[in-house]
Amino acid sequence: MQAVIIDQIDECLQRLPPEKLDVVYDFVSYLLKREQATSSAFETMLASEAVLRRDWDRPEEDAAWAHL
Repeated sequence: MQAVIIDQIDECLQRLPPEKLDVVYDFVSYLLKREQATSSAFETMLASEAVLRRDWDRPEEDAAWAHL
């Protein structure tokens, strides 16, 4: 896939009819929200890992999961 620069996107946007800009805005907003949600979920996972490790790294947990 060819890399696209902002100027190319802007040029295409300038040629779109005004009623199509709402669709573009909705799509770009969706992409940003999805990116933020993914980033937030990943950050939460990383932040909680150390806390959860205290519960996971115990002999009782090892015994409980040994049969799997």
